[in-house]
Amino acid sequence: MIRIGLTGSIGMGKSTTADMFAARGVPVHDADACVHALYEGRAVPLIGDAFPGTIVDGKVDRSLLSKQVLRDPEAMKRLEDIVHPLVREEEQTFLDLARLDGHSVVLLDIPLLFETGGEDRVDLVVVVTADAGIQRERVLSRDGMSEDRFQAILAKQVPDAEKRKRADFLIDTGLGMEAAERRVDEILAEIRNGKAQD
Repeated sequence: MIRIGLTGSIGMGKSTTADMFAARGVPVHDADACVHALYEGRAVPLIGDAFPGTIVDGKVDRSLLSKQVLRDPEAMKRLEDIVHPLVREEEQTFLDLARLDGHSVVLLDIPLLFETGGEDRVDLVVVVTADAGIQRERVLSRDGMSEDRFQAILAKQVPDAEKRKRADFLIDTGLGMEAAERRVDEILAEIRNGKAQD
């Protein structure tokens, strides 16, 4: 079973691209969605103990948590030490089930793939990219996003140029969604024709 690692900086269109793989029958494990679920479940008491005042109505309030960790590397490390092992457990369960179901290809959608050493857990890496101007326009159009917050997020991410160098495949969403769909088809064809081995 070939494990594709999908990553890309904020605003590059990674989630939309993951949906394209899913539409072609590739099981997708979304690390962000997993974290959201953990923030409403298993991680709540752990985060509540480590970051008092961040639990509202039995769930982690992401905006309150962000205020405590965004510009504090030690706090961010404490949070990652709680969340990352739980995400890995969920990821392994997903992989075990996909293998049992007989899937030959799966996709792990991991926003911080390179930042967390996730490339060691996949067979190949697909990086979603776009021109910096397009990225900026997309991100700043989001609700609650500011220039300051955008820069803080970028500062935590491996630069797009570096991601591109380390990729096995690139998908440029700046060329339009039809082009991205075609690229997904090309990548899956190459993989299934023996480009990557388990």
